[in-house]
Amino acid sequence: MTDDVTDDAPLSAAAEYALGLLTPSEARAFEEQMNRDLNLRAELVLWQEHLVTLTDDIAPVAPPEHTFQEIANRLFGVQQKRWSLTSLLAGAVSAIALAAAVAFVVLPAPNPTQNDLIAGLVGDEIGLQVDAVFDPDTNTLTVDRVAGGPAEGRVFEIWLIAGDDAPVSLGLLPDAPNGQVQIATELAALFAGGVLALSDEPPGGSPTGAPTGDVVAVAPFSNV
Repeated sequence: MTDDVTDDAPLSAAAEYALGLLTPSEARAFEEQMNRDLNLRAELVLWQEHLVTLTDDIAPVAPPEHTFQEIANRLFGVQQKRWSLTSLLAGAVSAIALAAAVAFVVLPAPNPTQNDLIAGLVGDEIGLQVDAVFDPDTNTLTVDRVAGGPAEGRVFEIWLIAGDDAPVSLGLLPDAPNGQVQIATELAALFAGGVLALSDEPPGGSPTGAPTGDVVAVAPFSNV
């Protein structure tokens, strides 16, 4: 192995490993070999350092605002149908345990501050727009329904999704244009990096502790 690699260098096992081209069994075999061969480990480092520079001349491009919404709708539309019974039960238990913390009261929508987390939920197909602001200093979530609403005889339920955890209900979207709810401390810690979602549910909300109707809007939390 030389001190450097070039774009036209043949793809060795180290290069294929760095690119993620090996099968799981091939990758495990390579890792076992690398643990015994310091030269092979050095070769992998050279490939990693070379490959990471290939995008240096490519300017970053911000995707359209609707891109995440469309991807998230597709992903959650599938994931929603594949939750295991364990996940559904876990979601139901979480919703029951936190029921005391999800009663919305009607308040004016605040202006976000520097520490707040915001999520803009948009349901293009139904003309829905809901702005959500979470204040980590007071553990309060404020929602402002700018436009749209559920169909007659239906309600929107708010869900927090943290990583691969089952969704946790934050209560029903208020009939009033805006409302605020106090979030329990153990749940508030999950908002950073979390995703907010709205599902279409029967009156009173989901009967299972997990979304049962269509997920009409999804948005990640981000800093102001």
